[in-house]
Amino acid sequence: NQVLEMFDHAYSNYMEHAYPADELMPLTCRGRVRGQEPSRGDVDDALGKFSLTLIDTLDTLVVLNKTKEFEEAVKKVIKDVNLDNDIVVSVFETNIRVLGGLLGGHSVAIMLKEKGEYMQWYNGELLHMAKELGYKLLPAFNTTSGLPYPRVNLKFGVRHPEARTGTETDTCTACAGTLILEFAALSRFTGTSIFEEYARKALDFIWEKRQRSSNLVGVTINIHTGDWVRKDSGVGAGIDSYYEYLLKAYVLLGDDSFLERFNTHYDAIMRYISQPPLLLDVHIHKPMLNARTWMDSLLAFFPGLQVLKGDIRPAIETHEMLYQVIKKHNFLPEAFTTDFRVHWAQHPLRPEFAESTYFLYKATGDPYYLEVGKTLIENLNKYARVPCGFAAMKDVRTGSHEDRMDSFFLAEMFKYLYLLFADKEDMIFDIEDYIFTTEAHLLPLWLSTTNQTVSKKNTTTEYTELDDSNFDWSCPNTQILFPNDPMFAQSIREPLKNVVDKSCPRGISRAEESLGSGPKPPLRARDFMASNPEHLEILKKMGVSLIHLKDGRVQLVQHAVQAASSLDAEDGLRFMQEMIELSSQQQKEQQLPPRAVQIVSHPFFGRVVLTAGPAQFGMDLSKHKAGTRGFVATIKPYNGCSEITNPEAVKEKIALMQRGQCMFAEKARNIQKAGAIGGIVIDDNEGSSSDTAPLFQMAGDGKNTDDITIPMLFLFNKEGNIILDAIREYEAVEVLLSDKAKDRATIFKGKMIPNYIIDGNLEMENMDQKVTENDSHKQNSEEAASGSQDVGAASEEPEEGGESSDVADPGSLSPANADSASVPISHQDSYVPGSEEAGAPEPACTSGHNQPQEQKTESNSKVNWDNKVTPMESILADWNEDIEAFEMMEKDEL
Repeated sequence: NQVLEMFDHAYSNYMEHAYPADELMPLTCRGRVRGQEPSRGDVDDALGKFSLTLIDTLDTLVVLNKTKEFEEAVKKVIKDVNLDNDIVVSVFETNIRVLGGLLGGHSVAIMLKEKGEYMQWYNGELLHMAKELGYKLLPAFNTTSGLPYPRVNLKFGVRHPEARTGTETDTCTACAGTLILEFAALSRFTGTSIFEEYARKALDFIWEKRQRSSNLVGVTINIHTGDWVRKDSGVGAGIDSYYEYLLKAYVLLGDDSFLERFNTHYDAIMRYISQPPLLLDVHIHKPMLNARTWMDSLLAFFPGLQVLKGDIRPAIETHEMLYQVIKKHNFLPEAFTTDFRVHWAQHPLRPEFAESTYFLYKATGDPYYLEVGKTLIENLNKYARVPCGFAAMKDVRTGSHEDRMDSFFLAEMFKYLYLLFADKEDMIFDIEDYIFTTEAHLLPLWLSTTNQTVSKKNTTTEYTELDDSNFDWSCPNTQILFPNDPMFAQSIREPLKNVVDKSCPRGISRAEESLGSGPKPPLRARDFMASNPEHLEILKKMGVSLIHLKDGRVQLVQHAVQAASSLDAEDGLRFMQEMIELSSQQQKEQQLPPRAVQIVSHPFFGRVVLTAGPAQFGMDLSKHKAGTRGFVATIKPYNGCSEITNPEAVKEKIALMQRGQCMFAEKARNIQKAGAIGGIVIDDNEGSSSDTAPLFQMAGDGKNTDDITIPMLFLFNKEGNIILDAIREYEAVEVLLSDKAKDRATIFKGKMIPNYIIDGNLEMENMDQKVTENDSHKQNSEEAASGSQDVGAASEEPEEGGESSDVADPGSLSPANADSASVPISHQDSYVPGSEEAGAPEPACTSGHNQPQEQKTESNSKVNWDNKVTPMESILADWNEDIEAFEMMEKDEL
């Protein structure tokens, strides 16, 4: 019932405030129309002026037993939606959301018509629209490889100059490999074979281009040549649904070659990428070498896919690790490090974790997963719910919001949460008769025997010899997956319950062990001193050379072949990667983290949280956990650059002022003199937004600012206007300035507030008790979680003549500066280990002192460095590939 109520809140707000726009903007209560809002780059490629959210939500309405609303929605789509727009859209997003949405809607429409009560008027109109859209996507496949262009113009395709697309050379593996379900279903429904043929050709090409020795695929591929542009491989962003569609294509279409390919890839994933409970990206050519020190949130779908495959144990392990991250941050950050700290802080209400939770509950029947689902529901209501829907999290650390509610939130999140809790009698049809696409659209399994227009020739064995004994040729039966032990799943989860809070101590550094220096932690880039002879000896063992440059800087270069052993070479690589990471994060370390402005008065009650830039002066909100709370008042003059003329209106309030015409510190002194308890500076640049602009940090005026004691925060124009609009409508607006958004139960402790603000499953009297018990623990854990971040944020540049004058200048470590005769170190994705860590990030313990990542690397090491001699040209060519891959990764956006 709670899921239904939440869905109604999100869906009705979209229909009331946004339709026929593609998406709802829940903070400003209006529709997002492409071209009328500041561009968000690739994210906007999903928007095509075709009422995206309504189409994406069609079959969800039927799953949630809202058949009348479904009938009305279908009529609206048929009447209002225009697919012939002069607009460039993502082939991938349009396929999974719009084509998939139309096909899913058609699937449940014909099912309802057959039942005889609803949709009796329906005559395949959604299928006709799907076919029209299918033909609009086909021009994207006009390449010699058969891989589609990443974007297509709905009106002009790719060839016309008017199309404004068709010049791209690269696409992601998932973008080209996530078409077969929708395209094959369209062919099977209509009898028009061309769609399935195009999708199969793209899949065949990717399979042929896989790295033959590792059986892995890269993230990005050249659509004309088939060369891998990004040579890192994982199960998250850029590849995820390619693997999903291979297995599900076998389930839906019954073609053995898809299962053979999936099993071949899956074997490689479990051998190289899976480092339980982590799933870490590796290089396709050197799969024993990790390509990243962080994971992205899209891999949360993988435990669900493992359930479908029948491999339950690793699914339980990875899911539990992800759940621990969620319990720490309330939501899964867009990316997080191997020691479970935030790497990218956004969370756009992604449904993949809910999907895996549903699959694990169906497979195990373990009520633990119902509790997990309950946690997801509570967090959504507590932190993401706003008056006009649910807002994506701008930063999970502060709880600030983004004016965004993606269509997949309605299409997938509520579908999986409802199915998690629904009994069979709650459903008006049998969900087992359908398979879910990657967007959770429903395609009926009877399509496997309809219009089989493509011969099921087994093409896989042309490329590789496969051992059939490894493959089960039927879907796994959950009845026989488990021993008759209700504690089965719990016994797998138990060792992981503290995985996020406790990380492994590393053992003896191999280089130091060979020096006989005893059990010391490994040499860290942060501790390295060029004048320390012991450090230089360790570097030599690791194959790292030190070069003194003429300008006084020190350059480090690793020659892997000169390392004492392959294990020492690995240690050297870790050291060099950490040194480069330190360099790339040097400026970020000096940045203060974002702050939060939370509107706590009626009718917001703490549900709207705005991302605010901090000030380098005034009260440090990170040290005042309660924050500063007060009503807001606009000052006169509005720029705050002279004495405030309305001090009576500002006294004991939080002053609002406009940016510009004087220094920020001057504004702060003027409002403080007028009696204000805090200040918010609003950007004067019309339309600026934290969605599209980097965080703004207010600097001092170069003088001593110790006299400024009140907190000062900066809001971009769009976020500032949300407060100004609230003042116009409600007059008295109260806000809380803090380092992170506060739980509403904490804000309103002891105060009467409307019942609908409190989560539906909590009684009012229990709320205070819960807060009292948990508040101090939560505060301590928050401080612990942010401690390392604060260390980095507060760090200052070393003074001249200090120890750091001996330390290598990280800026000189880029490959461009490397000696051309040596093997340069490859770039790594940016990540700075905290000052309390030992060495490069390590995966957390699974039990005791086991170190699965290191053990795996040692036992599977394929190179005997002592006996094998490799020509320098070959090594250089190999490393140059990695450098290119790393450079691409630096530019990577999820």
